[in-house]
Amino acid sequence: MTSFRLDNRRALITGASRGIGAGLARGLAEAGADLVLVARGQEALEKTQQELADTGQQVAACAFDVGQSDQLASFFNEVVEKHGPIDILVNNAGTSHREVAHKIPLQEWHRVVALNLTSVFALSQAFANHRIQRSEPGKIINIGSLLSHTARENNAPYAASKGGIYLLTKSLAVDWASHNISVNGIGPGYIDTPLTAPLRNDAKFNEWVLERCPAGRWGTPDDLVGAAVFLASPASNFVTGHMLYVDGGWLARF
Repeated sequence: MTSFRLDNRRALITGASRGIGAGLARGLAEAGADLVLVARGQEALEKTQQELADTGQQVAACAFDVGQSDQLASFFNEVVEKHGPIDILVNNAGTSHREVAHKIPLQEWHRVVALNLTSVFALSQAFANHRIQRSEPGKIINIGSLLSHTARENNAPYAASKGGIYLLTKSLAVDWASHNISVNGIGPGYIDTPLTAPLRNDAKFNEWVLERCPAGRWGTPDDLVGAAVFLASPASNFVTGHMLYVDGGWLARF
């Protein structure tokens, strides 16, 4: 099972202060990776950093708004200079705006697409240049969604951005395979996180999720860890351009 280990590798994870990002951070650390945690709030990041101390891995906390896409290349280079080479990039940061499409303000469209899609391209580009200059392989994991494959009402900017993640993942995989940079995605189903608390607290919506999902439950961040470790590890060296849905059978019933 050594091919699933991440010893002597360093992973940068965006949106890492809570929810899915924090869960993936713990999973990668327990597999042996050192971490650079990125999110907007320093206090929340430092709390997650402290919670990961028991893993025994090096964990750095870097507060930055990855929605500032034009600054991501310089930010990434600063991280490398301070903390060392990055072997694994997990693009997890994201946001949404729920409203019927004809009423969505254009600025909200731009905000969601900038964070969910443009920042993923910009940070992946900086990472790829870093690995290519070192002539070393790399792993990129983009966090997609069920809405990378299908759509729901009142979520057009999010669905468009996550649909974009699906094809961006494939495109980057094709461009960078010759450099031994694998680019894959994880498409979570409905996951129990602080971000989804309002949906879980909506009795009607919660009932719909439980009835619609063949597994009959919400997922947890821990449910995504196995997929992330696999895609970050040498075990997946011949896997690229793939979106792995971790959804309790949701799309199988689609």
